[in-house]
This record gives sequence, C-alpha cells and structure tokens, in this order.
Amino acid sequence: MTSPAHHPVFCSIVPPHLLEHLARSADPAIAAVARRTLVADAATRTARTLPHAASTSATAPAPADPARPRRTVYDAQRRTELPGVEVRGEGDEATGDATVNRAYAGLGATFDLFLNAYGRDSIDGAGLPLLATVHYDENYGNAFWNGEQMVFGDGDDEIFLDFTLPVDVIGHELTHGFTQHTANLEYFSQSGALNESVSDVFGSLVKQYALGQSAADADWLIGEGLFHPNVQGTALRSMKAPGTAYDDDVLGKDPQPGHMDDYVRTSQDNGGVHINSGIPNHAFYLAATELGGNAWERPGQIWYDVMTGGTLTPGTRFDEFAKATVAAAKARYGDGAEIQAVMKAWATVGLPTD
Repeated sequence: MTSPAHHPVFCSIVPPHLLEHLARSADPAIAAVARRTLVADAATRTARTLPHAASTSATAPAPADPARPRRTVYDAQRRTELPGVEVRGEGDEATGDATVNRAYAGLGATFDLFLNAYGRDSIDGAGLPLLATVHYDENYGNAFWNGEQMVFGDGDDEIFLDFTLPVDVIGHELTHGFTQHTANLEYFSQSGALNESVSDVFGSLVKQYALGQSAADADWLIGEGLFHPNVQGTALRSMKAPGTAYDDDVLGKDPQPGHMDDYVRTSQDNGGVHINSGIPNHAFYLAATELGGNAWERPGQIWYDVMTGGTLTPGTRFDEFAKATVAAAKARYGDGAEIQAVMKAWATVGLPTD
C-alpha cells in the first residue's frame, strides 16, 4: 500500500550535527569544507520544501522487464546542477571511472535485494528507474536522496573519502525512496528517526545480501570505509553498539543511544533523526542475531511487511512501530521464534510491546 504523496524530503547520510562539529574545527581547511557542505545541504533541503518546485533531475521510462533495473549514472563534474552528464546507462560496459562503476553496482545491489528477497520491482514497487549523480560539487562531504535520485560527493580526502565506497550508503539512501513510496514517515522526531533507521536496516541488508553474510558474520556498521584512515572511527553508525562508531578529536564522539533511557531530546537534526535512530537500529540487530541465519530473510521480511502493510501513519512513533513489527511477525510466522525474538529485542532497548 502506498501512502498519499507528500513533498519528498532531503535525506543525507552524514547528519548535520556531525558536519556542524567539523565546521567548528581548528583546522581551517576542514572547517571550510564542512561549512560548504552544510550550505549546499541547506539549499537543497529548502528547495525540496518549495511548493510546485520544478524537478531538475533526469527522468527515464519504466523498464520493460520488471526483473531488471534501469540504472543511469551521471557526472556532475564537480558542479551542483543535476543530473549532470550521462556517463553510464543500463547494460553499458564499465567506464574508466571507479566512482561511476561503484554507483552503478550499488544501485544494482539495492535493486537485487528488494526484488529477490521481497519480490519488489524497484524501490516504488513499479519499476522506478534508479538514477545517480557522482562527483557532485567541490570536496562535497555527503551523499543524499533528493526525492528523485541519488547524489554522491567525492569527500575531502581529509575526513571523508568517496561516498560511493560503502555499498550500504547507497542502499541507505535509496531506501529513503522506498519509505517515501510506502509508509511515508515524516522526517521529524521519532517518525524521522524511524525513517533513518529503516534506511540503515535495509542499507545494511543490501551489504549483507551482496556479500552473502549471515547476521552473525555481518559487521552491522553503516558507512564503514567512508572515513579517512587518520580518523579515529570505523563508520558513521553501529547498529550492534550504538554510540561506538567513532571517537575522534575532530569528529567528536558518536552520540547515538541504544536504549530509551538515553533518548536524546534536541531541536537539532530535525529532532535528532540521525541520533535516536540508534534505538530501533539496535532492536533490529538484536532480533536478527537472535534468529540467526540471513537477516534479510525473517527479520528483514517482518520490517518489510510493516513498511508495506498500510498500518503505519506518517507520524508513527517508536512504540507504535515496535507493536507493528510484533503484529507482522505473528501474521507471517505465528507464535514461534520470530515473534519472541522481536518482542525480546524491543524490550531490551526499553520498548516493551506486551
């Protein structure tokens, strides 16, 4: 079931609180790049809220074969006009640009998960073409979904590397499109944190599916490999251990909580959408590792059923989402290990469902 259309929101992988911290760096080069990225993000975010804003993204026809994606990768050539110059279309040979090829492969990996695990034809369920622009702006330190396409920066090679490097970043951002076409969770407070968490969940599942990893083998990190080697951190977020992804003199410390007792009340970051997402993230990790096997199967199916089942509202809160996963587990699997694992996971993060 698809929720009524709303203006798409700007959703980026690097949270504004982290960029704001970098913008206060004593290193003028790092601070300048962070400020430039914040300004660019603010402009794009504002553009998405304007009524009747004209699209600047490319469009492509729906694929004739629902078993195949329709990918198009563009090169912004370090400018900000979207989509840029087309450099690789569906079925084209690999180019000499590794960034282009990684973006193309990541779009395909995300398509493959949704089709093969859940029978969904692209992120909208109706063959939506998957579009991406690389080499966006100068030293741009982010990647985002703008409601119509993916956009990747090259990073500054001081804090962030190329944003196409982690496939889960690509899966994360495209999942914002999946959410846009299903539960349409508002990008504020708890519903916004759920929006971010669902993207982390399926972003991680894209990586696990592509690598053939079980829940036990997965690292459960979001954005692993994105930081420059000099940064004291492993990733942007950890679903296994929220709050431990980085602790760096320049970046600061990962602020994510993993339990409702530590829920962060803030007016920043749309009410902490990238911060408090650690709580539902950890619940999914706990359910997946409790059940074992491949996380995209039983736990992923339960989360997918909730997102597509038509029971959520745009303003859904954590406790409502938790109860919806319990109901979905019961509906699909009955009173077995699945419902017990889901209930135990939510209780462990401070959201009992009974």
